[in-house]
Amino acid sequence: MDDEYVEAVLDVVDQIPPGRVMTYGDIAEVVGARLERGGPRQVGAALRVAGAAVPWWRVVNAAGRPPVHKRLEALDVLRAEACPMVDDGRVRLSAARLQKMT
Repeated sequence: MDDEYVEAVLDVVDQIPPGRVMTYGDIAEVVGARLERGGPRQVGAALRVAGAAVPWWRVVNAAGRPPVHKRLEALDVLRAEACPMVDDGRVRLSAARLQKMT
């Protein structure tokens, strides 16, 4: 993965406002439209290597679940941001998902 791709992912994640989320796939679509490459797994890899500087907790999987290895931390922050949640610890995507950026 190159620096251009990582920077594009970080740019998109940095624009997600408090209380809202995007899925890995949503971000991959935005970045893919700009750079014509990558997918959800590449988004996850970019966040693993360089995501500490952006609101990584606002990125969830297609089921609305935060990353497993930081699940509790992410859920705490999402709740503090008043992100819509369902009782089983998932984000209510129908209410919290940010409309795709272009």
